[in-house]
Order: sequence, then C-alpha cells, then structure tokens
Amino acid sequence: MTQASHTPVVAADAAGIAHAVQVLRDGGLVAVPTETVYGLAARADRDESAAAIYRAKGRPSFNPLIVHVRDLAQARELADFDARAEALAETFWPGPLTLVLPRKASACLAAAVSAGLPSVALRCPAHPVMQQVLEQARLPLAAPSANASGTVSPTCAEHVLATLDGKLDLVLDGGPCAAGVESTIVAVRQGGGWQILRPGPIGEEAIAALLGRPQAPTNGPAAVEAPGQLTSHYAPGKPVRLNAVEAVADEFHIGFGPIAGEVNLSPSGDLAEAAARLYTCLHLAAAAPSPRIAIAPVPEAGLGIAINDRLRRAAA
Repeated sequence: MTQASHTPVVAADAAGIAHAVQVLRDGGLVAVPTETVYGLAARADRDESAAAIYRAKGRPSFNPLIVHVRDLAQARELADFDARAEALAETFWPGPLTLVLPRKASACLAAAVSAGLPSVALRCPAHPVMQQVLEQARLPLAAPSANASGTVSPTCAEHVLATLDGKLDLVLDGGPCAAGVESTIVAVRQGGGWQILRPGPIGEEAIAALLGRPQAPTNGPAAVEAPGQLTSHYAPGKPVRLNAVEAVADEFHIGFGPIAGEVNLSPSGDLAEAAARLYTCLHLAAAAPSPRIAIAPVPEAGLGIAINDRLRRAAA
C-alpha cells in the first residue's frame, strides 16, 4: 500500500487465505479477488452478515446480491436448475457468468441476499484465490463489488480501500483482476425464455449457441432483479462525456486505440485489454484535478457491449 490504511491488507498466500476464511466464518467482511472485480464477501447464510454488506456499501436494500458457490453441487442446494441452467453452468462455470434462478424454499440463505425476490443470483468464480476461500469456508458467500454503492468498481486492493477503508475487516490482496468488468448475468425464465440482465465477458452469442435466441425484452422489470441494473452506476463522481474524439480544456481524456487520451484503455484497440483497464482508468480520472471526464468511442461489439454498458451508467 502507498499509505497506511485502517483496514488490514494481507497477501493472498496460504496464511492470508486461512485468515480470511476465519474472518468470514466468524461473520466478518472480507474483500476478495475474483477474475472480474474484487468482491465484498460475507456469509450468505446469516442475516446480520448480509446486512453488514449493505451497510458498508451504502447499497439500496432492493438491489440483490450475487451468491458465490464453490461448485455446481453447492449451487443446486440453493436454486432450482432446469436443463438450460445445467447446460450454462456446465459450460461456463467456473467463470464470469451469474445465473438468476428460482430460489429453493429450503435454501439456507439470508432473506436479504434476494432482496425480497423469489430468485437468487449464483456464480461459481474462476479465480484461484476465491476458489480456495470458498473451498475452505464450506459456505456460500455473498460478494458484490467491494466499493461504495454506485462508485467505480475495484480491480485491485488499492481501489477497495479508496471507498471502503475502515468499513470492512480485511482485504485479501491477490493482485489486479484479469477480466476487469463484472460477470454476465442471465435470468433463466420459467416457461423457456432467458434474458441478459447485465452484459459481461460472456456474450449473448455464446449463450444463444446453447439456449437459442433470448427472450424479447419487455418495457423493463418491475423490480431490480440483479446487480448492475441501476441507471446510474459505476460513477466516478464527475460529469462524464462519451464518444469524445477530443477533450476540451477542463476534461480528463480517456482514450482508446488511436485516440491517445491522457490514459488509454488499449492503444492497440484490444477490447479484452480495454475491459481489464476500464475501472483503473476511471479511478485515475476520478483522482485527476480535471473536473470533467471525456471518453473516446469504444466499438459496440463483443466485450465492447459490456464496456459501453458500464460507461453509459457511469455517465448517467
């Protein structure tokens, strides 16, 4: 760390993981690395632990949490899996895919993780540190992004401390996250339909190859069904202008490809690199003295769909 923090930070080695697991089993809050972003983890089976997540993040109580599981067998104890959900889990888990499924009445989960909905959002992460934490804890863990609600998501330990220092018990430092944007969230509907609720690293075409075309969008859900659906989200705390080929005098310019900017998502125009650097660049822009942010155009294709989703919400 570049400066002293109020929250202890430990390396994600064997001793650090064992310490984090004990804190979690005791009901504490731990920031943990995943392949997407850092998560603010707590026991998903205790009301007070789920409440602590909402309190630390300042998160609206109607915004449900993603529950992380060690494998498909543990997930089946919490939700009803039909053949489509099984196919998705077997193909994309462990990995950056979250499934929104009917919650089992027998599921040993705090009511708050579903925010009053009859569904639950489940993910089996691929990051080796998070996998070890889940294996040793032997518990499902609720783990939204480890940042204050609405702010830029964290892809390294320093980002966690920027908004949550002193509000959690431990940060498990596993280095920078590889994917850089949050998981794709898919609702598997009863009656045969499915819908992407939040775009992410796994695209619609890959899912459609297994399930057929998605359900036609409605005018919008009556309630927020999953994280990342709020209109204003991932915000750096300054006005954001999108599709900016050039910046004006008071703007910090985030470039892409040949548009250099003051920092660049990917000088080569690689969308995977841009996704991995997205939140780092937004954190740099938020910390810069310029009062406004301008962001170069990013293609609306492949991972660019997820990147542009986050940028639109940052600018809302």
